[in-house]
Amino acid sequence: MIRRQPFAVCEEVRRMAGLRMGEGILRRKPIEHIEETEVGEGPRLERSLGLTQLTAIGVGGIIGAGIFTLAGTVANGTAGPAVLVSFLIAGVASAAAALSYAEFAGLIPKAGSAYTYGYAVLGEFAGWFIGWDLLLEYTAIVAVVAIGISGYFSFLVQDMGAKLPAWMLGAPGTGSGHKVDLFAAILCLLIAWLLNMGIRNAARFETFVVVLKVLVVLLVIGVGVFHIDTANYHPFFPYGVGGAFTGAATVFFAVFGYDAMSTAAEESKDAQRHMPKAIIYSLVIAMVLYVAACLVLTGMQNYKDIDKESGFSTAFKSVGLNRLADVIAVGAIIGILTVMFTFMLGVTRVWFAMSRDGLLPKWFAKTHPTRHVPTRVTWIVGVASAVIAGFLPIAEAAELTNIGILLAFVVVCTAVIVLRYRQPDLPRTFRTPWMPFVPALGVVFSIWLITFLQWQTWVRFAVWFLIGCVIYFGYSYKRSALAGR
Repeated sequence: MIRRQPFAVCEEVRRMAGLRMGEGILRRKPIEHIEETEVGEGPRLERSLGLTQLTAIGVGGIIGAGIFTLAGTVANGTAGPAVLVSFLIAGVASAAAALSYAEFAGLIPKAGSAYTYGYAVLGEFAGWFIGWDLLLEYTAIVAVVAIGISGYFSFLVQDMGAKLPAWMLGAPGTGSGHKVDLFAAILCLLIAWLLNMGIRNAARFETFVVVLKVLVVLLVIGVGVFHIDTANYHPFFPYGVGGAFTGAATVFFAVFGYDAMSTAAEESKDAQRHMPKAIIYSLVIAMVLYVAACLVLTGMQNYKDIDKESGFSTAFKSVGLNRLADVIAVGAIIGILTVMFTFMLGVTRVWFAMSRDGLLPKWFAKTHPTRHVPTRVTWIVGVASAVIAGFLPIAEAAELTNIGILLAFVVVCTAVIVLRYRQPDLPRTFRTPWMPFVPALGVVFSIWLITFLQWQTWVRFAVWFLIGCVIYFGYSYKRSALAGR
């Protein structure tokens, strides 16, 4: 018996260590005292955003590449005129998640969005998982949008009779002599610079540009409707119903943006009242414009002839409206900038929140002494997105953006159900209707859309997830701000 005792002791130690590890990855940020768990360097983020500015950031994040780039791409090779159905399917799934985000945004008005919600309800590892995922997803979205703007810029320059060197017009493999998409890379750095000027000034710029963008979209719809040829709608499902669902998985990142906007909750003047409204307003405005724009695009031109990079400009040019095509190209360049702004804002706030919680080095949580923004992470994201935009084709970059957002929606929709039953009496300024049907619908739709993604997307996601696990268990688990509590 004496010889077997050390073995028994070792087994007991291993058992207790396993229990502590299990408790550790499930530890949750207390919602009622959430600020007590936050440790950052420098002043806190500045509360300066009102309802109008928050809604503008949401609209700016949703409307952009979806209309000016992805609508043409999906119509041409995936769904045909049924691209309209693709947007509606994605919109339904997005709306179910949006209502869940709205409840959390009013309940937990802190930076980090899905990361913070998952951390507070489902535990630290779930929060880490979604936060780590969003770092890649949001950064890739910034790059994808930059590439889309670059396509319109090339169209505009060539239409004006000028010619740029081939080496700077696209990523390697996208065309003869292409070495880097220089314009896309520079745009990423410019948005990083803008965000570093302070959230108040950056939001004013965002609001102004969003107004211009909406006016351009309304111009497209108002003029284009008079050039619709209904014959272009036949066949409506040239790639089958499955093509519409595949298209929905592709355009899904074009019908969110409110989630990235919700990362700015800590910079809102009255987040508990304004954030839920801004989320719902921005999605409703965007979906109305998306549906109308898709009808115009596929009605003006046969889906086989729609340009994948500058769809609306080429469609208007095909009916002889060359000047208007140039106006649309300029509007697309200016308008899509707002998408880059919203998602770069999102990724920097998620990174900032994770660092403040100790899951990443606190060095990243340092804010500027006068501008009150996380300058370090903003420049890092700016450079990273510039590299992706400069050297990856738009299709490969877009594949990095979908699965993580869908999984974030699964986490948020699940968490809102769990919290409603775990703590039903928490003061909620907005309550998701028809509980638990609506968030459950968001979970089902999101998982369903995930199944339509390419296997390469799963491989990239798995690699990124494994890297995240190494960092979490090697660094974050022990250095978490909750570990000392």
